[in-house]
Amino acid sequence: MNNPRPSFPVWKRIADIVLSSAALIVLSPLLLLIAAVIKIVSSGPAFLLQERVGRYGKTFGLWKFRTMHVGADAAPHRDYLEVLITRDIPMIKLDTVDDLRVFPFGKFLRRTCIDELPQLLNVLRGEMSLVGPRPCLPYEAAQYDTWQMQRFEAMPGLTGLWQVSGKNKTTFSQMIQLDIAYLEHVSPLVDLKILLKTIPAIVADQAADLAKADNVRVV
Repeated sequence: MNNPRPSFPVWKRIADIVLSSAALIVLSPLLLLIAAVIKIVSSGPAFLLQERVGRYGKTFGLWKFRTMHVGADAAPHRDYLEVLITRDIPMIKLDTVDDLRVFPFGKFLRRTCIDELPQLLNVLRGEMSLVGPRPCLPYEAAQYDTWQMQRFEAMPGLTGLWQVSGKNKTTFSQMIQLDIAYLEHVSPLVDLKILLKTIPAIVADQAADLAKADNVRVV
């Protein structure tokens, strides 16, 4: 007999609703300003709705600020992701080095992770949590080994243990291991620690990415 799927913690859902609602209210002027700038600097919609894989493998539409030119080819990302998975090398972001698909303001949004802020709507809707594994793309999930599928037992998050544990310094397998470790130790205190570490981690990661990009240009 299969074990029943664990229910989503009540405390976690309450925190998601309260904090995401407050963040959306406080950040609404900034979000509107960013959307307006995107419309000015790049033709096309300000927001992008992208299919992602959530809890128990259920897909949903994830909201992001658009950072690429309209019609950008997804093949480079798909090919690069396959390299990261099969070779298990440090997960340096593809756009650390100049990516012509990304317009200049989009690079700023990506490096600061501001492009992810619209996902507060996904949190409020119950499709994501503030803390949890990052929701992956369907073509990424299709390459997972059986043991790696455990990460789908957790609600995907806006930030997570991987983001504050080295992120781009880790390999794909290490990322999955961190996601599973979070699932096994989830608690209000763990979530609070991850949330408090997120902004410092973003600042450190982006500084490291810029340094690596400079080295690549010099070479």
